Order: sequence, then C-alpha cells, then structure tokens
Amino acid sequence: MLSELDQFYLKREEPIQSCLLGLRDIILSTDADITAEWKYKLPFFYHRGKMLCYLWIHKKYKQPYIGFVDGNLLNDKDLLVEKRAKMKILLINSQKDLPFEKIKRLLTTVIKSRNN
Repeated sequence: MLSELDQFYLKREEPIQSCLLGLRDIILSTDADITAEWKYKLPFFYHRGKMLCYLWIHKKYKQPYIGFVDGNLLNDKDLLVEKRAKMKILLINSQKDLPFEKIKRLLTTVIKSRNN
C-alpha cells in the first residue's frame, strides 16, 4: 500500500506529476539533512527537524510551487508573498525545465540564514 505522500505525487496528471517529482528530488538533493514528510495533507520538507518548505499547486495559476516557510529570509524577484506573513512561494512552470540552480540557491540561503 502506498503512503499518502506517495499518492500525492502519483495521482497528479502529467506534466504536473513529473514536475512535482523533479522538485522533490532537487529539494532532497540540496542537503543530506533534508527529509520529506506528510504534514497538513501536503509534502513537507524539513531540515534537521525544522520546517523548510512544501510543495503544492496554486489554485489560481494551476501551477506547482515551492512554499518557503522562512521566505522572509529570501530576496528574489520571482518569489510571491501573497497573503502570508513569513512564507514566500516560487511558482514553477511545468512546461519548462526546472530552475535547478535557483531552487538550490534559495534552499541553501534559508538553511545558512537559520544557522547564523
């Protein structure tokens, strides 16, 4: 039986499914201390036990995104604040190549900022 976390990815249609799986792999490969968990009915990623980011699909834009829990630590023109206090999101176009370097840079920035 598949976990709810696995089902989240597998019940999506292409190209959203491949995009989300690619994002998961990029996030997990950024740091050995990042783990994936099922929290609040969505895929959440933790770094050393602290919430780091999550994946979801934007209702208005119908695009996957990465929600950065400590988005207030990030300055990037592509991040959206919307109605969140600390969080910022990075919309991902599932029709294009994933912004691998940008995602790794944003995650690394948050991790380093927390350790200072």
